[in-house]
Amino acid sequence: MSRTTTYKTKMRRRREGRTDYARRLNLLKSGKPRLVVRISNNKVVAQLVKYGKTSDETLVNTTSLELKKFGYNGHGGNVCASYLTGLLCGKKAVEKGIKEAILDIGLHVPVKGSNVYAILKGAAEAGLNIPHDKEVLPSDDRVMGKSINEYRKVDLKIDAVKSKVLSGKHGAKK
Repeated sequence: MSRTTTYKTKMRRRREGRTDYARRLNLLKSGKPRLVVRISNNKVVAQLVKYGKTSDETLVNTTSLELKKFGYNGHGGNVCASYLTGLLCGKKAVEKGIKEAILDIGLHVPVKGSNVYAILKGAAEAGLNIPHDKEVLPSDDRVMGKSINEYRKVDLKIDAVKSKVLSGKHGAKK
């Protein structure tokens, strides 16, 4: 007759389906900062996070809402906004002296050409060294919003916003 239970309750975030601890451990073993990507319906968040013993430290934080300062007038949750957010996050990281990272998509399903990989493409073009396969990245037409421009009959001017992000020029007062 046993005196202890054999069932062990899983951690709260695992029970809620928020964290895959096995994947997180493998990412932390790399020792590199993680490019954490979180996507909602209306905005995209890209962060560079470094592991700490007591808690993780956010080195760079960027959302698609910041793109309005650079003249972007499109929706904050599409592939164009994801690409520009990744570009901005990568630029901020390079300015802080961060040269490489590893992609952390959390519980998102990795789909070829999705918003997750648009952020990766933007961060890689900004100068971050992130290991990836070029086949999963979205096409240039999709990233530049050609289908959106045809549908909405409004030019999003992604090239102009991209050049402003890379040059660091925007209309906000410092």
